[in-house]
Amino acid sequence: MDIVLIAGLWLPATVWDRVADELRRRGHRPTAVTLPGVDDGSTTATLEDQLAAVLAVVDDAGEQVVVVGHSAASTLAWLATDRRPDAVATAVMIGGFPNATGTPYADFFAVTDGIMAFPGWGPFEGPDSDDLDASARRHLESIAVPVPESVARATVELVDERRYAVPVTLVCPEFGPDEARAWLADGQLPELARTDQVRFVDIDSGHWPMITRPEGLAEILDDIATTNADVAG
Repeated sequence: MDIVLIAGLWLPATVWDRVADELRRRGHRPTAVTLPGVDDGSTTATLEDQLAAVLAVVDDAGEQVVVVGHSAASTLAWLATDRRPDAVATAVMIGGFPNATGTPYADFFAVTDGIMAFPGWGPFEGPDSDDLDASARRHLESIAVPVPESVARATVELVDERRYAVPVTLVCPEFGPDEARAWLADGQLPELARTDQVRFVDIDSGHWPMITRPEGLAEILDDIATTNADVAG
């Protein structure tokens, strides 16, 4: 099956290399999206530019696809689902949740000179990064690309309510499925509250399982792609 992989903030498409290799070994056709503003070094790319890049991959597949977003890119995966609800078989969100219409895409950290740089490990100390050794941290720092302000502070716009019929799987790394269910029940995830089918899958990792658990993450994506499981409590 075609699997579209969208990296989260600061991360180039190559962060998916080990996961993609394992998915290919399992018979799938993964594509890690090269995002404007990340993989091309542009500081003026917009969220619409990034969405267009994702949609180009979805459209090129020519059949239903699995769209996978990591962290903040869970919203980008949801935007693609919104624009192509008939083409997306299921949306997968790893360590993140979709923002609602009218909210900023990823306005999390300070913007200086038009970019939001990787803020260092301070904000991610604890469960987010406990499984990253010194080498993995240095690797992530070395590949991190500042996010253009026109991406980070863009306003999310969702337009097609057919997105709510597309099954969603939440892959839970630094938090557990029970925590995610509680956030959903508490009204903190309004987009998912309206989604017909939401499945929760645990992975024993920090926030970057494509780095620390690539085989385990690929196994989860393989299961989602091959079974397209409908719903779990």
